[in-house]
Amino acid sequence: MPKAVVWDVGHVLYDWDLRYLYAKLIADPAELDWFLNHVVTKPWHFQSDAGRPLATMIAELTGRFPQYADLIAAYWPRWLETIPAPLPDMLNLVADIDGRGVPQFAITNFGAEFWAMFRPTAPVFDVFKDIVVSGVEKLTKPDPAIFALALARFGLGPGDGVFIDDRADNVAASNAAGLVGHVFVDAADTRSWLEGIGLV
Repeated sequence: MPKAVVWDVGHVLYDWDLRYLYAKLIADPAELDWFLNHVVTKPWHFQSDAGRPLATMIAELTGRFPQYADLIAAYWPRWLETIPAPLPDMLNLVADIDGRGVPQFAITNFGAEFWAMFRPTAPVFDVFKDIVVSGVEKLTKPDPAIFALALARFGLGPGDGVFIDDRADNVAASNAAGLVGHVFVDAADTRSWLEGIGLV
């Protein structure tokens, strides 16, 4: 039976969307949509998850869209505004698992510079044994290499841990690596699933 829980962070433990920040800065809905689809896009942001330096990313993007220089410049210093809150009941679930003495870990696609900003705001991670951050390792899910690295660091063998992520491709990769994967829907579904295997 699994003896540890491995979490994703964004869209599982915490809400995250670039729109939360830029809706404060761009009043026109049509311009906001265009900006998020063509300038500060999720694929562009995901370069930071893979380890690209933010200064390089921002300089390149400003060169392509000089008319949006001020909005692009806001991206780094105000990035925490893209994470408005934990998802409902998820931190309670982490606390309940911790109360049972079950070890918890995380594998997250997260820029190293953004993680350094975010981690001090999230004391929930104080109870985690270890966290593999893609931007630090320059490996991103669903690359099998990040799962191999994580399992070695966590000291988990095949079937020793469950992995909860909102993306089916990441869950499939975790299964292939020897974790027992579950696609995240919400806290109630996750709690019910974990109860079924005796982890909460």
